[in-house]
Amino acid sequence: MHPTLAADLDRLPELLQSVRDFAAGELSGIGERPASTARKAPDPEPLPATGVGAQGALERFARRWQPGFSGSAGPRYLGFVTGGTTPAALTGDWLTGAYDQNGSSAGGSTVDALERETLGWLRELFGLSEAHRGAFVSGATMSNTVGLAVAREWLGERLGVSVSRAGAAALGPVDLLSGSPHSSITKALSVLGVGRDRLRPVPLLGGDREAVDVVRLAEELDSLNGRPAVVVANAGTVNTVDFDDLRAIAALKERYDFWLHVDAAFGAFAALSPAHASLVEGLDAADSICVDLHKWLNVPYAAAVQFTRRQDLQLRVFHNESPYLGPHTGTPDFLHLTPENSRRLRALAAWFSLTAYGREGHAEIVERCIALARRLGEGISAVPGLRLLAPVRLNVVCFTLADGPTPERLGALARAVADSGEAFLTPTVLHGTPALRAAFSNWRTTEADTDRVRDALARATRELFTDPITRE
Repeated sequence: MHPTLAADLDRLPELLQSVRDFAAGELSGIGERPASTARKAPDPEPLPATGVGAQGALERFARRWQPGFSGSAGPRYLGFVTGGTTPAALTGDWLTGAYDQNGSSAGGSTVDALERETLGWLRELFGLSEAHRGAFVSGATMSNTVGLAVAREWLGERLGVSVSRAGAAALGPVDLLSGSPHSSITKALSVLGVGRDRLRPVPLLGGDREAVDVVRLAEELDSLNGRPAVVVANAGTVNTVDFDDLRAIAALKERYDFWLHVDAAFGAFAALSPAHASLVEGLDAADSICVDLHKWLNVPYAAAVQFTRRQDLQLRVFHNESPYLGPHTGTPDFLHLTPENSRRLRALAAWFSLTAYGREGHAEIVERCIALARRLGEGISAVPGLRLLAPVRLNVVCFTLADGPTPERLGALARAVADSGEAFLTPTVLHGTPALRAAFSNWRTTEADTDRVRDALARATRELFTDPITRE
């Protein structure tokens, strides 16, 4: 054994304590760490020849790289839809690395059973029936890709071809209909060989809505003259967290032949709020579902789940045909259900957080985030120079400048807020209007944090866009 590696092994408990102390120090100050940093990255260094050991590596990281890391796990990082990491989830994630289990199969370990138990809990959390079977994947993009891969196989079944054997070309042109699809949907279509251009946008309800017009969706399906299709419905759009009417869309299956995939990356968590659970009524009728866990479940990157009613088709797509993996019998191993053969045990962090806080604890996070989003929305409405672009429906606040909103001006506002270290917001465009969005999904965020974000926005708006003469 290399002497440096042997020395690290001999003092492993001390090394782990050192890392624990370092991490605890970082997390204890996460609330005041800049939500975003523009610090210049250090110049690259050559590959070490002999190495400096784990303690030396930690010290070099602290000196060279730690100052440039953002406070994305903190309470005022409101960009994208980014959760933090609950204490229990962090515990599970550290143990995931310590045990280093390959969660691909049931052979030689109980990790397969732990993942199935966690999937059952999540299924219950979101109000899904036992007809849905799931698997952990890396994020919403992969979850959507897996769901649409199963949908692609279903199309082949309807047309009498095996896509997993003959390829996507055997299908001919595919029709995929959606109102406000996330960008990961078209990315998945590209990866799956269906093609980005096969997405057929369906008109929305109008006004500030991002929900699909179900009547127009029915007309589009009717125009297919019985040809099977894929419909992607949204349970929580990224701009305004709008929800398609899932029950009405599912009811169309009585008249039309289509696979229903629901992108519920973070909207599925509305099921935990009694006041908002009606938004996801009909979710169980979906043929496949995407839910992202490193968003509102607040587990570390990267973790998501996908559910489907047709695991037999999923197995047909992802089955790994290799003698060394043994024959497939009974319940399929997870390596036969996702693109990955080797799989990090992503379920353990979720298992720890669900065990530690239960339904009630995670419901409190959801309810608090919804209340804080409304608080910020009310605050923004009172800031001269800013206006809401849509009602605060759940946990995202979408707003713009009251006058002259352009990408450049909104970008300047976002940079000013980020440079202050107070918050991080991401840009978007809603129905042609450039905007900013603040997404609440972090378990740490409080009313005080929300007011700091509001004040940072008001200060930056005043400094950037108020006429100096008027200001005096």
